[in-house]
Amino acid sequence: MTPALFSRRRLLAAGLILPFAPGLASAAQRNLTFTVLRNGEKIGEHHIYFSGDAASLTATTEATMLVKLGPVPVFNYAHHAVEKRTAGAFASIETTTRTNGKAQKLDAENAGGVIRIASSAGQLTAPAGSNPITHWNPAIFSGPLFDPQNGKMMKVTASKVGAGHWAIRGKAEIDDYYDDGGNWLALKGKLTDGSMVEYRRV
Repeated sequence: MTPALFSRRRLLAAGLILPFAPGLASAAQRNLTFTVLRNGEKIGEHHIYFSGDAASLTATTEATMLVKLGPVPVFNYAHHAVEKRTAGAFASIETTTRTNGKAQKLDAENAGGVIRIASSAGQLTAPAGSNPITHWNPAIFSGPLFDPQNGKMMKVTASKVGAGHWAIRGKAEIDDYYDDGGNWLALKGKLTDGSMVEYRRV
């Protein structure tokens, strides 16, 4: 197993958010903590802290992951994001990510009809209605998705396949699960080497 297999894109296919007002309102009142597992073994944690309300909501994400081959670390990852939404719509996101010692930064904002994204990889103008695939809010699946780590548009489609279940397919294979209020419950994803990543809420 090489470190390349554990890129953010492959682990979450994203770096790995939509108009459910009830979900946004309840999310503002309850922080979320997940255990991250690969093939059933814990490799990290993912925390989301909310402030504000459905009219003006801020979600702060802290995620860390560490994968070892025996005593040797092959994937060491830390991600910090501050996402803001106004009246349920994407307003802005700022992220910093460190993967195996390599740092990345991203700033994106809703700029009157388009989404302007500036990252370590360059600048991009995304269509109106685009969202970062931060997973906690199912309203994101109504439009195009971009990676909140590198800013690239994601070549995927998202389909609702059951109550509270969204399937993301294409350059990623991810399943997100939500309760009746739109609150994020779990994530399952398949990596290119066939292994499975799972988020279990604590």
